[in-house]
Amino acid sequence: MSERHDHEHGHRHDRGPHHEHAHEHPHHHSPPSSPGVRRRVAHLLTPHSHESADKLDPALESSARGMRALWVSLAVLGLTAVAQAVVVVLSGSVALLGDTVHNAADALTAVPLGIAFVLGRRAATRRFTYGYGRAEDLAGIAIVLTIAASAAFAGWTAVERLMNPRPVEQVGAVAVAALAGFAGNEWVARYRIRVGRSIGSAALVADGLHARTDGFTSLAVLVGAGGSALGWQLADPVVGLAITAAIALVLRDAAREVFRRVMDAVDPALVDRAEQALREVEGVRGVGELRLRWIGHRLRAEVAVVVDGEATVRQAHGIAVAAEHALLHAVPRLTAALVHADPAPVPGEDDPHLALAHHTAA
Repeated sequence: MSERHDHEHGHRHDRGPHHEHAHEHPHHHSPPSSPGVRRRVAHLLTPHSHESADKLDPALESSARGMRALWVSLAVLGLTAVAQAVVVVLSGSVALLGDTVHNAADALTAVPLGIAFVLGRRAATRRFTYGYGRAEDLAGIAIVLTIAASAAFAGWTAVERLMNPRPVEQVGAVAVAALAGFAGNEWVARYRIRVGRSIGSAALVADGLHARTDGFTSLAVLVGAGGSALGWQLADPVVGLAITAAIALVLRDAAREVFRRVMDAVDPALVDRAEQALREVEGVRGVGELRLRWIGHRLRAEVAVVVDGEATVRQAHGIAVAAEHALLHAVPRLTAALVHADPAPVPGEDDPHLALAHHTAA
């Protein structure tokens, strides 16, 4: 008679509002290559905590870092957009207008992302059993729509000025505003991308890419100001169209990043890393189906491992705990894993999963 065992045990159990327990590891490292006594000794000598009171929950800490990145970048881009808006009024430059609108839109994307990070801190409920991490993916969609809207506005104003050209005033001020726009956007881009990759937030990385393109469009405004200074009236609207094209390119990249996250795409290297860690666990004879998915900027895993068919339930449970523990150390930003233990097949024995075949086919 075959034995089956499911076990979920993570840095933070996500079993709803009535069951919550912290299990933290402030660092990630791969388990040693040789199982047995050396692995256990190495684990004992590695400082890490199993008590929720010892340190701030890594998920909450990452959300706090994301919030800090949002508000700092909001302040920098907000000041940049206000300064550029003043110059737009004085000069009438549509290229600078497009850049200003895009900077303002980029700053405002902090709002949906901030809401998403706040929601992501809420505990799971009986209705939202996985918590509210998916709000971050919705924020990513909102950011993509914002980029699309700013591209449409910049394109419309550039075409209108191309059809009705007029000289640009205060060309020197436009050039200074363009340089300020580049500096502000590049700083924000580096900051957002660094923090986004650190905490695993695709939405924040997409927002950083958005800001980086804004910086290059600011340099395009500088080129347009130079053309206007030389007497070419069409330089400003032509640069405005070039800015629209640049925004469209970043829209493509951001949409692809967010689409992959919404569709539960993960880096295949993470899957390879997880499988390798599981194979090194003592008692694991094989690794079956392995699934990883993002929920906000945190990962969850589901995996089936093959164990000795003669193992007791208690022994299978111990192997499952060890397997999950190895995953938590090996896979960055993994906060929970569901490990299912399958008995090693015996010649002539029917597969116990055959009873589920018609459900799989359906």
